[in-house]
Amino acid sequence: MQINDDDEPSIFPHAKERLAFYRSEIHHEINSLAARNNALLAAQSFLIIAYASCMGNLNPRWGDIFTLVAPVILSIFGVMSSLSVGPAIRATYKIIEHWQRKQDALFTADLKIGSVCDDAPLFDDKPYSYTSYRYATYFSKKTPVYFIMLWIVLGLLAVALHYMNEVPYLKQILSALK
Repeated sequence: MQINDDDEPSIFPHAKERLAFYRSEIHHEINSLAARNNALLAAQSFLIIAYASCMGNLNPRWGDIFTLVAPVILSIFGVMSSLSVGPAIRATYKIIEHWQRKQDALFTADLKIGSVCDDAPLFDDKPYSYTSYRYATYFSKKTPVYFIMLWIVLGLLAVALHYMNEVPYLKQILSALK
């Protein structure tokens, strides 16, 4: 067991245990990030199905107002849900990045750790490539932004399609397309 300057025992007596702890924390946070992404994708899928169902409503009595109000409300809800999950995904990413930096510092501080854990990295000369890690998390970080843009477009589409028959110029274009 290593002793630090204050004569207190270290939590991790060897670099191998410290590395195992860092990797378990990274693994836990990556699983958390995956769970948040799965929840976002599932929720957005159900909202898109509901949106499409609302837009296909052909009820002659209340279909016109329903195809305006319900899709716009679903679009607003889609934007709000994407906005609420965005900070959670970014926070998880920052935690993963924190543990990744600690792991990288351990690799640079203890040169024997590479031979203890892996003899050789899988794809690179270095045990950790910062750029490949950032590319791997790109989807998770950008998904809420893409859904926000999609819901804005879908909300505007619902309003545009509702009022399209009331604008004479657009009515002529629609009749020419038929």
